[in-house]
Amino acid sequence: MDNNKLEIISNLFEDSEIRSVWDSEKEEYYFSVVDVIEALTESKDSKDYWYRLKKRMTEEEKSELSTFCRQLKLKSKDGKFYSTDTLDTKGILRLIESVPSPKAEPFKLWLAQMGKERIDEVFDPELAINRAVDYYRARGYDDKWIKARLTGVVDRRKLTDVWKENGITKNYEYGILTNEIYQEWSGMKASQYKEYKGIRKESLRDNMTDIEVALTDLGEIATRELAKEHKPYGLKENRKIAKMGGHAAKVAREDIEKNLGKSVISKKNALNYKYLDDNKTLKNTSEKKLKENINREENDE
Repeated sequence: MDNNKLEIISNLFEDSEIRSVWDSEKEEYYFSVVDVIEALTESKDSKDYWYRLKKRMTEEEKSELSTFCRQLKLKSKDGKFYSTDTLDTKGILRLIESVPSPKAEPFKLWLAQMGKERIDEVFDPELAINRAVDYYRARGYDDKWIKARLTGVVDRRKLTDVWKENGITKNYEYGILTNEIYQEWSGMKASQYKEYKGIRKESLRDNMTDIEVALTDLGEIATRELAKEHKPYGLKENRKIAKMGGHAAKVAREDIEKNLGKSVISKKNALNYKYLDDNKTLKNTSEKKLKENINREENDE
């Protein structure tokens, strides 16, 4: 979550405590629904407000809710843990939009502005590039780094285009192949690398050193050229090629480290904040169970 959004949320909730849980597998936050409602509405009984809000929902809205909502154990004021309705980031945004509250208006205006900017970028794509450059400059990256980063984005797209031509079509397949490259040269999958650096939803490459970025780019460029030459098809064959590409970066890494006398894998990141907790295992609530809970509440009315 970027600093602008953090600032907006902080102002919106006026520093109210919003309990959240991080799911490292899905790389997603889940926020307490009743905490958000209490912050927005100052309701004396946020649980009852949430119950009434669900009552007013259409069947379609309830079905959509079940997609985002999970019941998780969150610590209460009495120090005990209770099952609590939580929503992911997208679900919380939808919740804020549906709650009539003056406190929610700044956030709704921000969402509307974000939507306008994305539409404008459809007609003038250069606006999106300028936005990215401004984003990086505001966070202290120099223009040389920014140029290399944007070039890396293009190179990554070239690789995924080659993978697509070679029968890779599903998102999880792209993830598997990317992990093969990372695992080979760094000894870690992308998720493990992020954990090592202490980051969550943030971009891994945005938090790499120059050498780490260079090795990542080398592994992907080598994979692309090997795939173009050998023309593997399907996940199994492409995994072999991805490992070969990662090995090229591994050889370069070992040579650099031999001369440096130290590892080039760094724990450094570009964050100006630090995560204080590390919840890794969350209990899923199925769509069916959530719908049953909603219906049971209606019958109890």
